[in-house]
Amino acid sequence: MIKVNLLDSVTDRARSAAVVEDRVANPRARMVMLAATVATLMFLGMVFDWISANSAHASAQDELKREEQIKVQMEAVNKEQAELEKKIKDIQTRIDVIKKLRAAQQGPVAVLSAINERLPTIGDFRLTGIEQKNEELIIEGHSPNESAVTQFGRSLEFSSGLFSNVNIETTRQTVEVSTTDSKGQTIEIDPSAPKPETVSFKVKCKYTAPGSNIAAAPQANSATTPANQVAQK
Repeated sequence: MIKVNLLDSVTDRARSAAVVEDRVANPRARMVMLAATVATLMFLGMVFDWISANSAHASAQDELKREEQIKVQMEAVNKEQAELEKKIKDIQTRIDVIKKLRAAQQGPVAVLSAINERLPTIGDFRLTGIEQKNEELIIEGHSPNESAVTQFGRSLEFSSGLFSNVNIETTRQTVEVSTTDSKGQTIEIDPSAPKPETVSFKVKCKYTAPGSNIAAAPQANSATTPANQVAQK
């Protein structure tokens, strides 16, 4: 049969409680316990602060990397934009140069086209020179007769203001006939036969480019000019 001494158990418990109460009541023991508690709390606080700082530092590093990537991308975009703007500027400069060249070439081409449209349709009528000084135009050539020159002057005068102040000077010249043919053989020519003549002419007029603000010369007065345009031989 097992016997339990309850009195001893109660006595041991009372002794243990008394020891604990004595330790708690002891100021030195309380100080040690308080110091241990404070140290534990400080340690936990330091651990939490360290973890938080590391987490914030990692977040800051990630944010810095993202900002650096964005910065690199923006620099690449800005570089591409600058290159594109430079190419556009170069292309615009070339376009302006081409426009200037076309504008510079359009004047002479337009003058020649306008003159060519008004040439008489005869084979021996030809031009030997065209000179333009600002708005003044001088046309020189040869014609088999004066009527063709007069017709040419009228076509210039009746041009809706494109050509104005037309003045014609003519000179009749004798054409020297060749005494040899294409094979070098001598051709007999009758001395009594009349020698062929040609009419050398010089036309002076004012050229007004199409679309300019200068008013065209009135066509009503142009009907009386042909009689005064041809100079006496």
